[in-house]
Amino acid sequence: MKAICVLPSLFLAALVTSISFAQAAAPRQAAGPASMPPAAPQGQQGELDKYRRLANDYGQLSRYAAANAALPPTAPDQPRVIFFGDSITDGWHLDQYFPGKPYVNRGIGGQTTPQMLVRFRQDVLDLHPAVLVVLAGTNDLAGNTGPETMGQIEDDFATFADLARAHGIKVVFASITPISDYGPAGASMPAGRPPQKILELNASLRQLCANNSLVYLDYYAAMVDGAGMLRRELSADGLHPNAAGYAVMAPLAGKAIDAALAGPPLAPSLATSVAPVR
Repeated sequence: MKAICVLPSLFLAALVTSISFAQAAAPRQAAGPASMPPAAPQGQQGELDKYRRLANDYGQLSRYAAANAALPPTAPDQPRVIFFGDSITDGWHLDQYFPGKPYVNRGIGGQTTPQMLVRFRQDVLDLHPAVLVVLAGTNDLAGNTGPETMGQIEDDFATFADLARAHGIKVVFASITPISDYGPAGASMPAGRPPQKILELNASLRQLCANNSLVYLDYYAAMVDGAGMLRRELSADGLHPNAAGYAVMAPLAGKAIDAALAGPPLAPSLATSVAPVR
């Protein structure tokens, strides 16, 4: 029995030694293009770029770092307002629609509420605004950073409210704007952002505001048509407002900001009551 066990072991050792000598004797090829990993198919390149961006800077803290450092101190007679959101905020030229107002744009295209929470201190709390206007959630419904439940999205909004109120910042939550299939994306737009889900999340945001003396800014009602879609003349792609769309939104935002500023002083925290009713 011992001989049977030893012979295979000796044979295996000899085989490994032979392979090692063969590899050592084989000529080495110079590294070059042939040794590089194959390029990703063109259709996958965008997904790879998105993955690298999220992996390197999930909250995209680098986007506004320099602008935040250069922002002047707030003036007592000019309360600062932060517009915080995704591409709909990012593309809004606030200086054109609110001339002379100290309104600061901190929108980043494509972002979801989890990403916005990562940068909330840097892009909101540290800038000491009097009012925060949040327009977010459409990319959560689209799954831009992975699937989320409705409850998870609602919890992120509750966290925005709790953090802001704890720092003396008055809060305006804007409804998610409607979408349409009138643009080039066609039916894929409502498929990715189901209109019923938009209505559901807007109802939750309205209830959250009502429960906690926050201001609810209803863009949806002013921008939706009779078919439940974003009015054709307000967007070229069925999602992002054009100049006419922002012209509808601007006076509504102005009234909401005025209402927030005129509201009663804030409690230091609403940790026990910010959760929306479900």
